[in-house]
Amino acid sequence: MRRRLPIISLIFSVFMCASCAHEKTVNLSTDTSTDLKDIIDSDTLRVATMNGSSSYFMFRDELMGFDYEMAENLAAYLHVNLKINIARSEKEMTDWLEQGKVDLVAYNFAETKNLKHKFNFVFPQPDSYQVLVQNMGANALSDVTQLEGKDVYVKANTIFYDRLLALNEEIGGTINVVLAPDSLTDDDLIDMVADNKIGYTLAFHNLAQLHKSYSKDLDCHMQVGFEQHNGWLINSDSRNFKRAIEKWQNLNDTKQIVENLRSKYLEKSPFLALRKVKIPKGSISPFDRLFKKYAAIINWDWRLLAAVAFHESRFNSSEISWSGASGLMQLMPRTASNFGLDKSTRFDPEMNIEASVQYIKSLSLSFSEVENKEERIKFILAAYNSGPAHVLDAMALARKYGKNPHIWLNHVEYFLIKKSEREFYNDPVVKYGYFRGKETVKYVQNTLETFKKYQKKS
Repeated sequence: MRRRLPIISLIFSVFMCASCAHEKTVNLSTDTSTDLKDIIDSDTLRVATMNGSSSYFMFRDELMGFDYEMAENLAAYLHVNLKINIARSEKEMTDWLEQGKVDLVAYNFAETKNLKHKFNFVFPQPDSYQVLVQNMGANALSDVTQLEGKDVYVKANTIFYDRLLALNEEIGGTINVVLAPDSLTDDDLIDMVADNKIGYTLAFHNLAQLHKSYSKDLDCHMQVGFEQHNGWLINSDSRNFKRAIEKWQNLNDTKQIVENLRSKYLEKSPFLALRKVKIPKGSISPFDRLFKKYAAIINWDWRLLAAVAFHESRFNSSEISWSGASGLMQLMPRTASNFGLDKSTRFDPEMNIEASVQYIKSLSLSFSEVENKEERIKFILAAYNSGPAHVLDAMALARKYGKNPHIWLNHVEYFLIKKSEREFYNDPVVKYGYFRGKETVKYVQNTLETFKKYQKKS
C-alpha cells in the first residue's frame, strides 16, 4: 500500500461558535467522575461534539444541529446546564470521554469492537453504511476494484480510514490512501468532491444523500461496507447515566422532538443550504429586494414571504423536490403553469416569486370567509403546503364537531391532523379523503417561527 500526503491545497473550514445563555464556559482541565450523581451535583452536563451539518453549527447567529438540540433537551430533562466542548477530531472526543473530561459525546459514532470495548453506545440512530463519494459521469466507478491507482481522501483515526485500509488489502494495495487534515469535517470532504477539488472520499450513505440533495452531480451509489449501528457515547461505567438516557429517549415527547429534528436537519439541512446559497451580510436572503417588491401585491410583510421561501427551498432557486415542485417557492408543475411559468422560466427567481404571490392571492380568496387577517395567513400557509382541499375538509370537520372553522390553532389544525384517522377521513363532510396533516401543521408553525425571527433581525 502506498500512502502520501495530498498534493492539493485542502480547505480549512472554521465555524465561529458563540456561547448561549444555557451554556457554561468550557474548561477541560478538570478530571472528574462521569456517572449521573456527579452530573446532577455539578449542575452541568458536559458534552463533546464536532462541527457538522447534523451535529453542531452556527446559522444566522444561532447555534443549531440535531445533536446539539437533542443534548440541550437531555440537559433540560436532567434539570442541569449544558456545557458544549467543540472537538477538532473524533479521536479528541473519545479521548476527552475516556479521560473523564466530558460526560457524553453527542456525535454519531458507528459501532466498532474497539469503541464498544471502551464505551457504551446510547441514543441509537438509524443504521447506515459506507459509500464511495464521487461525481457522476461516464468515468464514475461502479466496483471497488476500479479504485486501483485512484486517490481517495480520508482522515486518519476514523472508521473510513480503517475501511479504506481493508479495501486496499483486499484489492492488492493499489489504492492511493491520501490523509486529509483532522481540521476537515466529513461535510468538507464531500463538498470538495462536489467542487471537483478531490476525486473520491468515503462517507456514510445518509450524509452523502443529504449532500446530494444540494449537489445534484454527486454519486454515492457504490456501497463499500455493511450496515452499522451507531449513536452517542458515554463511559462504560456510567450505568445510572445510561439508564437515565434510555428513559429519556423512550419518552413520547422525546420521540416527537427527534421526528421534528430529523425533518429539520436530516432531510433538508440549514447548514448545507447556507453553504450553497450566499446570503449578503445584513440580509435575510439573496432575494430580499424581490420579496419586498412582490409581497406588497398581497399586502404581506415581505419577511413572511421570505420565510415561506426558506422553508420551501432554503433559498435555492434551482431546487426540485421529489414531487416535482420547482424553484425558489417550490411551485408544483400545474400551479406553475397556471400562473405563467414554463420549463424555461420556472427557475427564474423573480418569475417564480411573482407566480407564487399570484397563487397566494388566489388562496386568500379561497379562504376569504376567514375575516381575521392573521388567522387567514395560517390557512393560506397550510394550503400552500398541502393544497386547499384538505384544509377545506378540516374546516368542514371543525364546523360539524362544534369547533370554530375560522380559527387555526386547536380548531381547524386539530382536524387536519385527524384526517389521518379512518373515523374522520371517512366522515361524510370530508370530500378529499385521507391526509397526513402533521407535516402541514408543522410547516405552518415553523414558517411563522422563522417569520418572527426575521422580524427581530431586520
